[in-house]
Amino acid sequence: MPASAAPPSRRDWSLRSRAMRAVIYQVVVLGLIGLAIWFLAHNTLTNMRVRGIQSGFDFMTSPAGFDIGERMVPYESNDPYWMAFLIGILNTLRVAIIGIVLTTILGTLLGIGRFSHNALVRGLCYAYVELFRNVPILLQLLMWYLFLIEALPTAGQPIAIFDLFYLGAGGLSYPVPVWGLGQGMAAAGALVGVVLSYLWARRSRLHFEQTGQPRPVLLPSIVLVIGCAAGGWLAGGAPMAWNIPTPGGFSMEGGSSLSPEFIAVLLGLTLYTASYVAEVVRAGIASVPAGQGEAAAALGLSKGQQMRLVSLPQALRVIIPPMTNQYLNLTKNSSLAVAIGYPDVVSISNTAINQTGRAVECISVIMLVYLTTSLVTSGLMNWYNKRSAIKER
Repeated sequence: MPASAAPPSRRDWSLRSRAMRAVIYQVVVLGLIGLAIWFLAHNTLTNMRVRGIQSGFDFMTSPAGFDIGERMVPYESNDPYWMAFLIGILNTLRVAIIGIVLTTILGTLLGIGRFSHNALVRGLCYAYVELFRNVPILLQLLMWYLFLIEALPTAGQPIAIFDLFYLGAGGLSYPVPVWGLGQGMAAAGALVGVVLSYLWARRSRLHFEQTGQPRPVLLPSIVLVIGCAAGGWLAGGAPMAWNIPTPGGFSMEGGSSLSPEFIAVLLGLTLYTASYVAEVVRAGIASVPAGQGEAAAALGLSKGQQMRLVSLPQALRVIIPPMTNQYLNLTKNSSLAVAIGYPDVVSISNTAINQTGRAVECISVIMLVYLTTSLVTSGLMNWYNKRSAIKER
């Protein structure tokens, strides 16, 4: 007869239990931390009250009284402070998200280029990494900003590119479609194309794991996105109206534009962080045993297929954790944009401090913004790291 299953053990919650003592220790530590935070906050508020310094976040509903040159949502100078902070937060996220995407692409290409059989390509990638990694980020931001406002022509006489794009000291101006039903349908179609591309990539990966025969992923994904966007555009009436920028007397008229401050911040952060990402990718690929590449070559895979299907998937488990650190560094380094006048959350907070004197409150907002963005980035990368981990049988 089969032996009967042992009854489940019940955890002992007496004071002699190790589990109970662990819970008590954690509660005591949390209590001490909470008490320390309360003491610091109470002491700070008391000292501020004695010195006649106002405190609190009530100023957030008062009119800000200053304009913001670069914004993603409508804003007027008589809007409240919380709206000004929202503009700063959106500007920070704008730089961080676009910078992370561009840094990933550029850094990955540079890291792969370090393994090229072409000596010139290897040398250029190595020189790039050593140059941009060893120049402080603040100097790079200032360098790009001074180049944009000093070396380029004035806003009234910009450099014309196909009479559609204009680059000058006022930034980069470019045409935008006149928004309507057709553009909305095209955006919805592009979103559907992205979903279909993800499903196709997943199906292709499963097919490769089952049969060992790779399917193309990049070209079908591009065709799906463009095709679905074109289908939505046609379904919306195929509108052709564009708002094209034209040079004015002192500035550009029409279209949309990227300010020189935004371009300088984006270039500086992307080029600087990409040098570190390149080294992360290079180290990750180098950690893959050489026998893996030899086995892939024996199966008839080309150099590109070896890198894409064999080396990079195995290197991800080494690449992702340090890559997360570089994403966090890029987001936090965006606070240096205040040095060239880009209106991020730090710049807005400095203006609010000068006008209201609420230094503690404004600094706490900055801390909360960067803490939240860092935790969200870490959480997403940890989730991706678990999905990309090699699962053993």
